[in-house]
Amino acid sequence: MTDLRLLQHRAPDGSRSVIFAQGPSARFLKGPASIRELALAAIAAGQTLAEAAAACEAGEAVDIAAELAAGNLLAPIDHADAAHVLLTGTGLTHLGSAEGRDKMHKAAASAAETGAHVTDSMRMFLEGLEGGKPAAGEVGQQPEWFYKGDGSQLVGPGETLTMPAFAKDGGEEPELAGIYLIGEDGTPYRLGLALANEFSDHVTERHNYLWLAHSKLRQAALGPELLIGTPPAAIEGTSKIVRNGETLWEKPFLSGEANMSHTFANLEHHHFKYDLFRRAGDVHVHFFGTATLSFSDGIETLEGDVFEISAAPFTLPLASPLARAAEHTVVVKAL
Repeated sequence: MTDLRLLQHRAPDGSRSVIFAQGPSARFLKGPASIRELALAAIAAGQTLAEAAAACEAGEAVDIAAELAAGNLLAPIDHADAAHVLLTGTGLTHLGSAEGRDKMHKAAASAAETGAHVTDSMRMFLEGLEGGKPAAGEVGQQPEWFYKGDGSQLVGPGETLTMPAFAKDGGEEPELAGIYLIGEDGTPYRLGLALANEFSDHVTERHNYLWLAHSKLRQAALGPELLIGTPPAAIEGTSKIVRNGETLWEKPFLSGEANMSHTFANLEHHHFKYDLFRRAGDVHVHFFGTATLSFSDGIETLEGDVFEISAAPFTLPLASPLARAAEHTVVVKAL
């Protein structure tokens, strides 16, 4: 079976259910009210997520595109307590275009020949190229890593991405996110991949790369579909910005291990090697990075812009309008 996806649905009356989709067809599943619930059952039964979904009694057929348009599809993972969802990610993980790689290698070679300084970012990128895909059973080079927040910062399909009032920029990052659930014995289980807009403040990051942590403490959006099973080696998609109903910027993006300098397994190892990330029952959303940004092409986003990200084998796009939060003064009081 290929192109298997799971979706979370919330009806107008608030009742929830899971949708199992394969290719163009999709049906409600009778029983589980959430993908997390289905995944916990799969772990307990020693099944894959696909096997657990297939074992459920199938309900009515459903038009997932129509349900997305109606606003009835949720992010493909959540938790009753948002504090038990961790949003994290890795950067400098993608090869980018051949031209971009060539420029980076030439710059590094030139710097080595002249004794010029190689930036920490360049050094990390090159170390990833060299050691990010170790042989099975070996540990590779650790990547750049960042924290984005807890589940309160997770935005569902069609919902607004809101940048803080103090943000210098609200920029899209089209990529894949790995969705994980920690089993009762502390084992991390990858449930699947989701289309994602990691969302960042690139102006702040550009000012000083040590401000990367500040630039990443933002909301992030997930597309409605969880792609389960063995992921394709290469995923090709399109990222665009729509302003006032017209396409302002559009560009293809590449992801999947064939387009990355790290394997998923290596990125996962360097995240879950920390004990605090293996707490039973927790959900992790880990963003794998991108090489395609409108910011790199000089685009300045505005409130009201809509980010649209699409990529096969996901059949539904991820669209997120951009907004800015109201000013809020924080006062710290001494007790």
